[in-house]
Amino acid sequence: MSKIKYISAAVISASVLMASQAALASQNEAGDIFVRGGFAKTDTGSGNGNVAGDSLNVQNESGFTFGAGYLFTPNVGLELNSSEKFEHRLNTGAAGDIGTIDRMPVNLMVNYYPLGGFDSRVQPYVGAGVNYTRFSGEPSDVNVKSSYGAIGQVGVDLAVTDNVSLNSFASYADVSSDIRTGGDTVGKVDMDPLTIGGGVTFRF
Repeated sequence: MSKIKYISAAVISASVLMASQAALASQNEAGDIFVRGGFAKTDTGSGNGNVAGDSLNVQNESGFTFGAGYLFTPNVGLELNSSEKFEHRLNTGAAGDIGTIDRMPVNLMVNYYPLGGFDSRVQPYVGAGVNYTRFSGEPSDVNVKSSYGAIGQVGVDLAVTDNVSLNSFASYADVSSDIRTGGDTVGKVDMDPLTIGGGVTFRF
């Protein structure tokens, strides 16, 4: 098992443990539910793998993001978020532009709120969890498998009213997957997208 798989397993285990402890601590106490929406840009960095022995570069992209979450206690919550498909343009060192690929991330994270949930006007948070990435829209006869990996995020909510906040965040994920043609592995997508965005959080 690779180091990334060990890291992912450890993150998932820790996340489940934290959520379970929070749920037990809060028992039947009602928590806060929130939904988020906004816009983000993802930076895929450089050196994003290889295909048929040639270097691969996945171009940066931007798009709309959305998510929802629940606070088990004032300090600990669970968040599920995603985005529209990011359509990344692909380049190789020798062939140049070889088309595009769609990437749709789904993230499940445990967040920690040091100032106590939404009770503070300025509410920072940090989170960690697991990322699932589904690829589609590959060039003809090419298949890129889905990816599982670790993800971390930092963010802040700035309250405008009791139920509405302005949100900004940054997340960093591990995304790695095989590239296949005719059932044979011919390369690998290996990128660590840094996503920075902002939007609005609605609290219920």
